[in-house]
Amino acid sequence: MTTTGDVPGTRGLPGDVLDDLSWWTRPAAERDATFAWLRAHDPRPYVPELDLTGAPRGGGFWALTRLDDVREVSRRPADFCSGQGSLIFDQPPRLREFRGSIIDMDNPEHARQRRIVARGFTPKAVAALVEDIARTSREVISAVARRGECDFVTEVAALLPLRIVNNLLGIPRSEERFLFEQTNILMGASDPEYVPDQTPRSVARAVHGAGQAMSGLLEELARDRIRNPQDDLVSSLVAAQEEENLTPTELATFFNLLVGAGNETTRNALAHGLSALTRFPDQRELWRSDLDRYTPGAVEELLRWASPVLYMRRTVARDGVTLGEQRFDAGDKVVLWYRSANQDEAYFDDATAFRVTRDPNPHVTFGAPGPHHCLGANLARVELAIAFRTLFELLPDIEATAEPDLLRSNFLHGVKHLPVRFTPTAPRP
Repeated sequence: MTTTGDVPGTRGLPGDVLDDLSWWTRPAAERDATFAWLRAHDPRPYVPELDLTGAPRGGGFWALTRLDDVREVSRRPADFCSGQGSLIFDQPPRLREFRGSIIDMDNPEHARQRRIVARGFTPKAVAALVEDIARTSREVISAVARRGECDFVTEVAALLPLRIVNNLLGIPRSEERFLFEQTNILMGASDPEYVPDQTPRSVARAVHGAGQAMSGLLEELARDRIRNPQDDLVSSLVAAQEEENLTPTELATFFNLLVGAGNETTRNALAHGLSALTRFPDQRELWRSDLDRYTPGAVEELLRWASPVLYMRRTVARDGVTLGEQRFDAGDKVVLWYRSANQDEAYFDDATAFRVTRDPNPHVTFGAPGPHHCLGANLARVELAIAFRTLFELLPDIEATAEPDLLRSNFLHGVKHLPVRFTPTAPRP
């Protein structure tokens, strides 16, 4: 095992930084170099847990950095369970409900709720949203088109998927700003920009308050749809005839996941994607040269390159579980580092580069194949494809003018701010 001087930016042993939230705000090249070293020399390191201040929390976790390990664990939910939490640190059950919903469940409850929720994310259901996504993309991007500059995250990347979800659920536009602020707290609580007091008690209180506020909004909407069903997603999940439905409380916790984790995936993929197109102008021009030909592959590469969700945790369900030659026991935490798996040299050549023609591209941005693969993956793909087509049309020379301002988090590869510039244009009808 080598020490600090062998890998840029580490302290102690290379894997020890993975639970240091401040380290995750450092340049991407530094973090990617650490993962590359781990994949080559220590692909399953044991990492100490740290609290919000960087002090030891007690205990630790096994960090899985290779794609094969991530896939294998994802396929074995009976050995590596989700019901004890998807985050590294252990949350009280009620707090876990606010932030996790079905991603923090095991069967049979996971299978039941996923089966119900899947009704809203079938290929037919997603295809029906294309017109609204296109209209919303044009609406959001046109709102900044005259100015020549903006904060791409707060004014475009964060607003666009949130508005699409709100339209999907029938949430009034008057609640949009409120939900934007509560989502920032729920998903970005480890960053002092969103929760200034970073003591554990204050962070827990802020997350609980945001979760309750968002849940209350959806529980009220669910009860209304049970009384007065409409042709919308909420009605299909809580008031479908002759089918099992979610309760208002279950819908509310799923909503926190949808506008939290689901919204954040698209938001951060958009922001990192624009940063990639600025850093790799040849790839930008190639994509623009034939949108029909290159958009599907470019979206997959954008998702891989951005890795908006950095990890998911699993917990070993019993003693004597093995992964390759390694043995684990009940209660051991294993963390699936999607960011590292998406750069595994065994599958991705020149992995830190952005290539719209990369093929094959077996990324695990939405999780590896298994029961917890992201239900909203196809919706996110459609949103990203339409959003970038609209950007190329309305703001063809848009570019970032600074590096992304990263969220202080090792769960989300979040971007808080990204200043951009472009030639001002009058919005087109």
